[in-house]
Parts: sequence; C-alpha cells; structure tokens
Amino acid sequence: MFLMLAKVLSGANLGLNSTPVTIEVDIASQGLPSFSIVGLGDKAIDESKERVRSALRNSGADFPPKRITVNLAPADLPKEGPLYDLGIAVGILIGSGQLEKVEEDILYVGELSLDGSLRYTHGVLPLTILAKKLGLKKIIIPKDNAVEAAIIDGVKIYGFENLKDVVSFLNKSVSFTPQPKTKINLEKEGLYEYDFSQIKGQEQSKRALEIAAAGAHNVLLKGPPGAGKTMLARTFPSILPSLSLDEALEITQIYSVSGNLSKDEAIIKTRPFRAPHHTASYVGIIGGGNNIKPGEVSLSHRGVLFLDELPEFPRQVLESLRQPLEDRHVVISRASGSLSFPAQFILLAAQNPCPCGFLGDIKKSCICMPGQVSRYQKKLSGPLLDRIDIHLDVPAVDVEKLTGDLKSETSKEIKKRVEKTRKIQSKRFAGTGILTNSEMNNSQIKQFCTIKKEALDLLKLAIVQMNLSARSYHRILKLSRTIADLADSEHIEQHHIAEALQYRAKSDA
Repeated sequence: MFLMLAKVLSGANLGLNSTPVTIEVDIASQGLPSFSIVGLGDKAIDESKERVRSALRNSGADFPPKRITVNLAPADLPKEGPLYDLGIAVGILIGSGQLEKVEEDILYVGELSLDGSLRYTHGVLPLTILAKKLGLKKIIIPKDNAVEAAIIDGVKIYGFENLKDVVSFLNKSVSFTPQPKTKINLEKEGLYEYDFSQIKGQEQSKRALEIAAAGAHNVLLKGPPGAGKTMLARTFPSILPSLSLDEALEITQIYSVSGNLSKDEAIIKTRPFRAPHHTASYVGIIGGGNNIKPGEVSLSHRGVLFLDELPEFPRQVLESLRQPLEDRHVVISRASGSLSFPAQFILLAAQNPCPCGFLGDIKKSCICMPGQVSRYQKKLSGPLLDRIDIHLDVPAVDVEKLTGDLKSETSKEIKKRVEKTRKIQSKRFAGTGILTNSEMNNSQIKQFCTIKKEALDLLKLAIVQMNLSARSYHRILKLSRTIADLADSEHIEQHHIAEALQYRAKSDA
C-alpha cells in the first residue's frame, strides 16, 4: 500500500542557528520510475539519491520502482550536506508502506553508506538543541554522534549503527535504549605544554599578559627574533580562566558544524588556541567557501587567535579582522544569503620591529634601510592597531636571567588571580549580556569606569599630548578598569591610568 505523501522532520544549520526542515516524500503510482530531490539542495544532497537507493536495498528493504519526489521544505532555504540521507530513506519506507504508525515527534539526522550503515555526521549538536527547542521527544542519529548529542538534556538520543536497526526501532520489533547522558567535567585542569614558570625574565610581559587574560584584551608582542614572543603566546592559554558550561557548548557547536569535533570528544573542555600560518587565505581566517564554514576567527571563539609574524599576513586578511574585533561576531555574505558566526576571541599577535628584526636592539645592529622599515611598519593600518589594547615591547632576555635559578610564578598561581578578577567582572556585569571589561560599550564604560579626579586629569593630558583617538580613550579606560580589578580597587586611580598608557602603541605618542 502506497501513501499519497509521507513527512519526516530533519533540520538545517545556518551558522549556529538551526531551523527545522520537513522532508516530504511523494510516491506516485503513475508515471515512469524516477527519483528526484527538490528544495534548494547542494551537490551532496543531489548525490544522496544513489546513497539512499543502495542503502535501502542493502538493508533488506524494497526501493519502490515508482516516481519518487522528495521535497526539502522550506524550498527557499539553502540546504547542504548528506545529513538528510536518513530522513529521506525513512520517508520512502513510510510512503511505500514498509513502515507504519511511525511517531511524528522524531528528528532524523545522518549520512548513509551504500551498505546501509550510518556514518558520523557534522553539525549534530546544534540539531539536537533544535529538537529540544521544538519539544520533540526523540532524535535518531548515527551511533558515532550519540555521545556528542547526549550532552543535551530534555530529548532522548538514539544512536544507531545502520538503517536496518532504525527500521527495527521504528517498527518496535526490537527494543533499544536511549544513549545515557554524557557526563561533563569541566573542572579537570587542562594539560598545557608550557608554563609561565619556564619563562626566564620577561616580568613586564608576564604582567601584561595577566592583564590581558583578566579582561580579555587584545595584545601585540613586538621584539627581536628569539626574545620569546612565541613562547609567551603559547603559554598564554595556561592562565586563562576555565570554561563555563555555556561557553563550552558554544565552542562545541562551532566545532561540530565545521567538522572539527573529534568522534571521541563529546565537548570542548579547554579554550581554543588557534595559530594559522601567515599564508592562510581570507576564507581560512574569516570563513566562507561554497558551503559556508566558520574560519579561524570563529574556531578561536572564547579562546585565543595567535597571529605570528603579523605584518606577513595579506592586507585583506588583516583589515577583515576589524569587524569581528569590534562586533565579536563575523557576517559572511553570499548571493544565497548571509550567515553569522560568533567570533569573540583574544587577538594575540607577534611581530618583529623591522624586516631584519633588530631595530632598536642594543646588542645587534639593524641592517634595514629606512624605506624598508617604513614599508614594513605600514603593513599594519592605524584602525587595526587602534583595536589592540596592549602593545608590548619584548626585549631579548639578559644572559644573567636566562642562566639564573630565580624561580618564577607558575601559571596556576597567575590563573588564580585572573579567575578572581573575572568573578568581579561577572558580578558587575550580571544581566548585561557581557562577561569582561573589554566587551563594554560606551554607556557601560561611563557607568562602570568610575575614575578619580587625578586619574582623569592624567588621562586628559595624555589625550592631548599623545593625540589619542576616541577609540583609544575608551580602550584605555577599559584596560584601566581591568588593572584596577586586579588590584581589587573599586575606582580607577592615577597609577592604573599610568600603567594602561604604557601599553599604547608608540606611534600614538
């Protein structure tokens, strides 16, 4: 017996926002046998016809020799990827009468192999969250995705190895238990390769990075080759505060959609540290492509984006960082529409002062011509540099400090102060939608950055003498607020402003 129309539910990922997709299957008894899929799908969806046909036959089901039309509704919504294979197969089985009385409150996601097995599929976590929002009771997915999906409460997760098991479950001929909830332990300390106790000297640099971690401020490290810029950068994640559950879920959704989530990793437990090479393309950094995927700015969300040899990156890439640095998200526009991905990261960049690297070094002479130095430094535009709160000169380490036995603070000790400062900010910004000082807008700066008169006088003098922009003024106040929080001071005082001014770009002077 053939039904007029079968409907099953799936979903589409648009950035991190998922939307329901209804898979409509019409099996007509009249007309020549054919199989077509409509609904603005991509090449992978078009190819699903052959995967579904073979999977049904190899699972012991009949593929009806009829005119089969599949519609992915709404038709004006672009859809991509093989995640609709399972839903299409189930729809054909329902429409052809091989499945009867199937529950309607189930969402289907999964790619089929030709032998009927279900393959690991990208983007399952956001779709599980969608199922919960829609009030659905169950979601059927590949078994390899079950641990990832089971971090979400309120919906039963059923992970299957093949289509045959799915059919047995829907027919109620075999009993299956839902995936147990995945236990999440974010308290466990991440294992970091580097520790601040391993870095000799560089006390000012360590202080600046502590401030950056406490308030989520952007940093530019400038110094000669071998001074320790890269070491400082790679040690930086070890002092960042531990992830909250909401932050971990945000990051995991991005990695799930982009296909960067490991099968064995249910949730991202440590803050991302992304370090793309300077030959990376615009699409690689910002995101995009034919099938739009998040770039490095989104993959470093709630973590660190480290750009070593900053002036060597293409100018287009550097200028494209301005919008996500300001708005904390990135919008990727195409003819088919626009997608938005979160991009709230700490920019940690490093560069040499000149092409040879030794401009201003007291031990080695710079061999660059003035024109070479000028061209090198002009690769970084004023608007980009203005968005960096901390400009830090990293000198070569003195030989006495390098070979000495003087013990330095461990990352764990610094992290305790950072987390204490973050708690102060969390309490301050409760209900405002922001977490750190660097996120404050102008009205919030006015509300929360209470400043002593002598501190304000110093700032006014600096604005005039250093010719600071309005953006620089606000960023100095935000940085000063973090310095004051580290000192457990309610008000911004003169020495807090003085320290913040030291971290402005020397070109501001």
